[in-house]
Amino acid sequence: MADAAVSGTKTVLTTHDGKPLKVSLAKALRREKLRALMLIAPLLLFILLSFIMPIADMLFRSVENGIVAETLPKTVVALKNWDPASGEAPGEDVFAALHDDMKVAVAEKTHTRLGSRLNYDQPGISSLFRKSGRRIGRMKEGDYKQQFLDIDDGWGSVENWTTIKRLSPTITDSYFLASVDAERGADGIERKPENERIYILLFVRTILLSMAITVSCILLGYPIAYLLANLPVRTSNLLMILVLLPFWTSLLVRTSAWKVLLQQQGVINDVLVWIGLIDDAGRLVMINNMTGTIIAMTHILLPFMILPLFSVMKTISPSYVRAAKSMGATDWTTFWRIYFPNTVPGIGAGSILVFILAIGYYITPELVGGTSGVFISNRIAYHISSSLNWGLAAALGTILLVLVLALYWVYDRIVGIDNVKLG
Repeated sequence: MADAAVSGTKTVLTTHDGKPLKVSLAKALRREKLRALMLIAPLLLFILLSFIMPIADMLFRSVENGIVAETLPKTVVALKNWDPASGEAPGEDVFAALHDDMKVAVAEKTHTRLGSRLNYDQPGISSLFRKSGRRIGRMKEGDYKQQFLDIDDGWGSVENWTTIKRLSPTITDSYFLASVDAERGADGIERKPENERIYILLFVRTILLSMAITVSCILLGYPIAYLLANLPVRTSNLLMILVLLPFWTSLLVRTSAWKVLLQQQGVINDVLVWIGLIDDAGRLVMINNMTGTIIAMTHILLPFMILPLFSVMKTISPSYVRAAKSMGATDWTTFWRIYFPNTVPGIGAGSILVFILAIGYYITPELVGGTSGVFISNRIAYHISSSLNWGLAAALGTILLVLVLALYWVYDRIVGIDNVKLG
């Protein structure tokens, strides 16, 4: 129990051991907060290692460019006095510095990595470093410029040296510029040639197809969820097993099955020909295009729409509908004015799930999308696993993340994230 002690004219509550009650309560509160922190520490550590750090690393890689300054330190310093506007290759001092740097780089076997990095911005420059690396040890003292030019005329190209100088800083915007089909030229930032612009198209296609898949999941999932929510429990549980059944099958198997079904000589076209809707010469092209991507991904993501809708619909009391009908409302008015508004939170939750999952898919679009149905995620996967251009992949991933967050913000402003629930 707390005791009372008089201090001057003010009464101070104390504990049985004489400590002020306010101090003891503050200490107990700190102890409870520390205990709570220790309980959630494993989760915080997991989020830090699996979510925060990868995103931070992606952001860093999208602007990091230390390889030029680390591999050619003397050359970078010598290039500061060279003006690309002169229209001529650098002088002997730069080539002498390049010779010294190349000897070290060849010994450490880093010149090829540098060439590959520069090749992203200036195609063909990697061959200069490979050729020079093989012959750097046979160079004689003095007149290095001519010896490099004898190895390859590309060392006399102003464009190549401009690229090296432009990429000398340890922080670069070249990856982000490439991600929006732009580049930094002699006159500043400019658009790439029209036949090289692919990324903005892929971003737009990814957003539009993801929205189309989300809408198709709503149109197909809503009546199914309504049926499940209003059937007897025994029948509803049996049908719910059929909804969850695709989760028991590999994603790759389901996608491969759609390749068989959608091809021109596939099951769907055969059935349409058999029932006379189309003739054999007019078989539908539903694979290796946007149509194939939408159909396959709608099938794969449909359960993620049905489950939130079903959970919300089960919480809607049937008395709402009966009350509306008892007051003279038609079936349509009852549904649209009473039932549907109560299911909006489920639609919101399902739409967020489906859209976020769709925007990051790359296996299904790769298999059924062809050239017109692939997403930006397919290009990110290509740069990570094939071209090894991790900086460009990181920049593309960062832009995609910003787009998703922007769309999420718009959704919150229009619908309200507080109106989203899973049941």
